[in-house]
Amino acid sequence: MTVCRDAFANQCALFQGLLGVLSVRNGSTEQTYDIKTPYKLHGLDEGPSTKATLSHDDALKMYREMTAIRRLETATSNLYKEKLIRGFCHLYSGQEAVAVGIFNTIKPEDGIITSYRAHGWTYLRSMSASCVMAELTGKSVGCSQGKGGSMHMFGDNFFGGNGIVGAQTSIGTGVAFAHKYLGTNNLCVALYGDGAANNGQVFESFNLSKLWDIPVLYVVENNLYGLGTSAERSSASTEYYKRGDYVPGIWMDAMDVLGVREVMRFACDYCRSGKGPIIVECVTYRYFGHSMSDPGTSYRTRDEIQEVRKTRDPITGFKELITTSGLVSADELKKIDGDVKKEMDAAAKVAKTGPAVELPSLYTHVYSTILPGMMIRGPDAYTYGSPK
Repeated sequence: MTVCRDAFANQCALFQGLLGVLSVRNGSTEQTYDIKTPYKLHGLDEGPSTKATLSHDDALKMYREMTAIRRLETATSNLYKEKLIRGFCHLYSGQEAVAVGIFNTIKPEDGIITSYRAHGWTYLRSMSASCVMAELTGKSVGCSQGKGGSMHMFGDNFFGGNGIVGAQTSIGTGVAFAHKYLGTNNLCVALYGDGAANNGQVFESFNLSKLWDIPVLYVVENNLYGLGTSAERSSASTEYYKRGDYVPGIWMDAMDVLGVREVMRFACDYCRSGKGPIIVECVTYRYFGHSMSDPGTSYRTRDEIQEVRKTRDPITGFKELITTSGLVSADELKKIDGDVKKEMDAAAKVAKTGPAVELPSLYTHVYSTILPGMMIRGPDAYTYGSPK
């Protein structure tokens, strides 16, 4: 584990000081900030802007979104511990800046597909917190009517929550190809983890997308650990942004939401210009284990987790940045904290008390059309519609 500790120490050194204030004008409705951690480029002559301009309203919006995802996942963790959520459950706590930075850059018409760590993305892509949590507890008012659970959530131009490791890159490439075929000038963002980056279909997707110059933006969320081990122990090369070889790539510190936004602006412009795919490696950190069944402390220390929370948390870092520069007030953020808490408390109540999925409904959505006399059989006495 010496190699792992050394690698993590190097990452921490790179991430010291997320952002510095470039210009400070107290009371203004807009500020410009420096992106402190340098980007790394592969196959590109120039990269994203190293400066980020942020308005007062956007600052409040992005803070609220990151805070909402964090509280949603905390509430989800509590529901799981109460045994109201069963099966697989993967939390996004610590990685909020990735989703929020991307969400505040892409268009509503652009496609998104991610892994099973999808609760926050479902929330951002048009679903209420109550719909998300109710889905987790198997309630019929959930976003997939209680039948999908943690791994299978969908929203407006959001294609999941994909339970097959790495498969989202292939599906995302297909969605992006559809946009190109139809001439929409839209793109698809396909997010996957450092563990999924070693799957064969990821490389197959790279090949086809570059061969046909498909507008797909591959985002690898490198949270430094897979299921039960570090990236260094599972990957011969951890420079994931270079993995596409003939596909250009960018490495960045993704605990910085403004940095993510600037990188995504560059990457989206690249894809929309007809140049084809691009890879963005977002180096981030997950606070919980790989899933709720993984304590997350057998391959890393609790001290390491607490150190990241203390020094590199994406929410507290952003909060300090926008308040210190005078862009927003502490009272404004305090009100947001209170509003988000009320929203998530109400959602948790729906998740606990909402109507459960009824057995006959499990036989719906098997086929798009049920023809006369058609039967859907199960292991019990039920067929489509009602019991015998």
